[in-house]
Amino acid sequence: MSKTLVVVGFGPGTATAVAERFGAEGFSLALVGRDEARLAAGVSALNARGISAFAFPADASDPASIRSAIRMVRAKLGSITVIHWNAYGGTDVGDVINADPAALHRIFDVAVFGLLAATDEALPDLKKSDNGAILVANGAFGEVSPEIDEYATNARVMGVALANAAKHKLVGLLAQRLKSDGVHVGEVMIYGTIKGTPTGSGNSIDPSAIAEQYWNLYGSRGETRAAVKPS
Repeated sequence: MSKTLVVVGFGPGTATAVAERFGAEGFSLALVGRDEARLAAGVSALNARGISAFAFPADASDPASIRSAIRMVRAKLGSITVIHWNAYGGTDVGDVINADPAALHRIFDVAVFGLLAATDEALPDLKKSDNGAILVANGAFGEVSPEIDEYATNARVMGVALANAAKHKLVGLLAQRLKSDGVHVGEVMIYGTIKGTPTGSGNSIDPSAIAEQYWNLYGSRGETRAAVKPS
């Protein structure tokens, strides 16, 4: 039976490594994102490795756009097996005290509302699959602790920290809500920058190590959360 992985927020680093890891296991890949040139380059590179991949332009901050993309994936590739939510809302909100409401809303649109739209639209497929799953990327700012709160405040990424914490809670809620439906929900918390991305430098994390954590979460279907830190 064919298996399809939908990668929402495709780009260099984690998303590419996850696509390669699952593609090597026989998954067909649906690459979703706003940058059509990036999607086309990703499709070409994956096809060159013998992996079946297709581009589906969409905006992760727009629930209607994401729902439309999921429907197009289904029409072209058949039933969806896994959603990998790697979309990122940006760092426009440094200080939540004087935040532009529209900028803060957009970060939540990506972290929460887009993810919920993708989940709801793909859920009939995920439920009828023997191994349906939703695998979510999150950063260390999603952790709720005084140390992380202090770091996020000083680094002026308070908006992302707030949205990531909401996404962290959402993963746990979805894991409980969808357990009886046979849909596994997992999250990898990434504690550091990632090699091959604009912020990756020095002691950054190899994206293949992150992809392996996703593959393990998918295969074991036991743990909800995993973490990756620089070695």
